[in-house]
This record gives sequence, C-alpha cells and structure tokens, in this order.
Amino acid sequence: MNTKTIPLPPTGSQLTCKGWHQEAALRCLLNNLHPDVAEDRDNLIVYGGNGQAARNHEALHNIIESLKKLENNETLMIQSGKPVAIFPSHEHGPRVLIANSNLVPHWATWEHFNKLKDEGLMMYGQMTAGSWIYIGSQGILQGTYETFMAAAEKHYGEGKDLTGKLVLTAGIGGMGGAQPLAVKMANGVCLACDVEKWRIEKRLKTKYLDVLCDTFDEAIDLALKSKKENKAISIGVVGNAADFFKYVYDKGIVPDLVTDQTSAHDPLNGYVPHGMPVEVALKLRQTDPKKYTELSYATMGEHVKAMLAFQKIGSHVFDYGNNLREGAKKVGVTNAYDFPGFVPAYIRPLFCKGSGPFRWVALSGDPDDIRVTDNALMELFPENKKLHNWLKKAQDMISFQGLPSRICWLSYGEREKAGLLFNKLVREGKVKAPIVIGRDHLDCGSVTSPNRETEGMKDGTDAVSDWSLLNLMINTMNGASWTSFHHGGGVGIGYSQHAGMVICCDGTEDMDKRLKRVLNSDPGMGVARHADAGYEQAIATAKNSKLKLPSLKINC
Repeated sequence: MNTKTIPLPPTGSQLTCKGWHQEAALRCLLNNLHPDVAEDRDNLIVYGGNGQAARNHEALHNIIESLKKLENNETLMIQSGKPVAIFPSHEHGPRVLIANSNLVPHWATWEHFNKLKDEGLMMYGQMTAGSWIYIGSQGILQGTYETFMAAAEKHYGEGKDLTGKLVLTAGIGGMGGAQPLAVKMANGVCLACDVEKWRIEKRLKTKYLDVLCDTFDEAIDLALKSKKENKAISIGVVGNAADFFKYVYDKGIVPDLVTDQTSAHDPLNGYVPHGMPVEVALKLRQTDPKKYTELSYATMGEHVKAMLAFQKIGSHVFDYGNNLREGAKKVGVTNAYDFPGFVPAYIRPLFCKGSGPFRWVALSGDPDDIRVTDNALMELFPENKKLHNWLKKAQDMISFQGLPSRICWLSYGEREKAGLLFNKLVREGKVKAPIVIGRDHLDCGSVTSPNRETEGMKDGTDAVSDWSLLNLMINTMNGASWTSFHHGGGVGIGYSQHAGMVICCDGTEDMDKRLKRVLNSDPGMGVARHADAGYEQAIATAKNSKLKLPSLKINC
C-alpha cells in the first residue's frame, strides 16, 4: 500500500465492517490520514513532526483488513501502530486496544526510541495521531481559545477578551495552527511565524490564518496597525522562531502575550535549528542527526532567552506545552522555567471541574449532522453562554478537515448528558449515521506530563502516572469503543504518559448504558485526581456530585 492507495474514510449509513464500533475505528483511522488532515500522508504522519497513525503501510493495510473482519465479540490489539493479535472478548468491551511508544523508564529516551523506530519496531503515536481521533487543527482549537480567553480574564479583567491585544507566537503546523484562529476568535491580533512556508499555506487554505506576509517588517507593521484599530486578525510570516522573536524584541515592541507551539518536543524530527536555510537544516537532519539535535537545543536556548526578555519588559509569557523550556535548560538557560506552562497559569481551574476537550465526529460525512448536534447542545445547556458563544463562532469560522467534526469543553456531568443526547439523535434518525465521541489525551484525568498538564501539582505528584493508567483501565472496563495508552505525546519521549478514549453512539439502548458509564468515569477521574491533590474547587465539584472518594470521605 502507498499513499495513492490509502482509501478515504467511508461515509454514509452503510457498514463496511461487522459493527459500528469497528466501523467507527476504521473511519477515524482513515480520517487521520485524510489528505486534508494529515501533515505528511506519505509517511503516515498526522501531526506534531512525527506522530503517526500506523507504523508503516503494510501495518496500515493489515489494520484495515483486521477491522473489516473483526467480529462483535473480538478485540484487535495494536502495538505501536502494528496489529499484533485478535482475541475473543465480549460485545460490551472495546473493539480495539492500542499501546504506542511505551518504554520502560530507564530506556525512555529519544535515542533508544529512535533506534527502535529506525529498526521498524516502534512508532511515535503523539496523542490523537496513534489513537485515531485527530480531527485536524480544530482538535486543539477550543482548548487554545479557552486558554487565550482565560489569559485575557486573568490579566485584563473578568469578562474581557483580547480586543486590542497583540499575541506573538510561533509554530503553526497541525497543532500550533489552531493558535491564529483561536486568537482571532478571542478578538485579538495574532502575529505568528513558521519556518516552513507550506505549513502556513495550509493554514491559509483551511482558514485558520488570514494573511501571509512576505517580510518580518510587513508582518509587524500590519500587526501593530490592526492592534491600534482593535481589528481581530491572524498574520503569518516565514521565519525561525528564535530569529523572529529576537527581531520583534529588537524593534522595541512589547506584545501583550507571548507563547510558542513549535515541535520542540522532538529536537530531531520536529524542531528546526536557526542560522541556516531550512533546506540545509532538513538535509543535516538526515546526514548528521547528532549535530542537528545539538543545534536544535542551542536554538531552543536562544528562543527561550527571547521569551524571557519579553517577560522582563512586560509581556505575559507562557509555555504552550511543547517542552521548549526543558530543551533550553539542557543548554544552560538555568532560568528557563521562570515563565509558567499554560495549564498552571490558566487551565487548571477548568480541570478541577472535570472540564476538558469533548470532541465528536459525524461518521455520515455530512456537515449537516454537526449543525444538528451543535444546535441540540445549545438547547441542552441553555444557561451555558460560553458554550453558545463558542459553537456559534465555530459554525461561522471553522472549515472542516476530513470527516465533519466539532469540539467543545464540557465538564463532569455535562459530558454524560451530551453523550446520551447524541445517542438519542442517532436513534431517532435526526443524524444520518452514528456519532463517535472522543477527546484529546490532554484532559483533566488522563495525562501525566510534569512539564505540561501536571506541572506544579499542589501535592507534588506531577510525575505520578498511576492516574493515567487508572483512567485507561476504567474506560476499558466501562465499555469504550477503543482505548489507548501512549508515552511521550506533546512533550516528547521520557516526559509524559497518557490515555485515550473513544466511544461510538450507535443509537442503541445498550449504548446508553455504556455512554453513562464511560462519560462519567472519564472526566470523573480528573475530578478525583485534583481533589486528591488538595484543590478546593475539585473537592467542591466532587461533593456536589455522586462521585465517591473514600480517602476524602466524600459521598461514602
């Protein structure tokens, strides 16, 4: 199988597999590799530098064939993108179990991982690439929007947005590409660079970016003019982040917010060193990976120094979860962690409420099914004005990539209600085919990432990954359609472990029971994790629910 023979995801209401859970897995897998979704379809890379959906083309072919033949009482096992076994199981359990990139801690290094990868023995699953529930840049869009809105309220006052504010950032690929649109949706001005022009052009095509400028000065002038006029706009320019940030600083400009979402989690296959044309850098990546990695870390050092300089002159600076600060620390930037990560800075209060990225895909392929679900959610939660605001903006401003999909942040309790609503829509024929529900691994109870989601935990348990494993186990037990457990997503090998969950609303009454279980326990783990760490907001959330937390004597 090669790129030309990778099929598009089936659409419509007719099964190509033996059940809708297998069908959902097949369609979502192929949607990850849809030409409008995947960053590098030839190499099965979905996003994030090297996040793959399958290990190689042979493995992809075998996964597709296995899913088509899989019975409703069998489970397919995926080991780092390769189908390795099909076991008898039961109808209420997951049809697929996935483990990607997991290494025993002593060997959890990029060097050991890359050796195995080069030998064809592993792949990097990132978060939703290898768990088959990526939905294009929209997948992180609302989380990015929530972050920028939370930053606006924290720094400029309750109810404020980014009107008249300038956001400087870098990296606008598959994940970082959400930033320009998120800033615009928050009514701000986004000034962003990317080292590779084709990534910027893809964001223009999908309407995640408004303008590509030819020079640094042109981009800066347009940004300052738009800021003065309170005009929401997203502006891109080709350039290395370290060089562009220093250039902006040297011009005496003080952005209101400064962040970054380059692929710094992977110094070899993600990040690009400065001081040379990008074509030369990419050639060096192949001919001398050791030298390339050294230069990447050195560039990260300069990149972070520029961000620290902005912080000193008054910008609000934060890390957006790509392990950039750790890379800079490796080359002697001892104060790299003087600016915070986005979770402790802005998002943790949402996690304490069991809130996180609830996403869904219309397996019919019909965009009208998403319109139906959007409207139904607004009717279900009439008092949630932020949700209404988001969904209306999403309808107006987001272009679908591959299968039509949507994301919104819902809290503990809300997710369960939404899942039951979607299943009812399927049952009553108000949508044309089943709806599949998933989420990012970046969620309140599914990820352990000390330099990102679990940075600065109140009780010091930043690196305790028991919680991620418990999340995997309870979702598997409770009947998700497929579950996954990955290592390294977001911040790189050695720095995170995290679990994924996907469940298909097929319209049956049996699925009502499964949805109630899974969509209770999944965010419930986030509330439990934060309550156990001593966060008062999480404790209050638990007390006001039916969650039972024995050690805290809550509802027991």
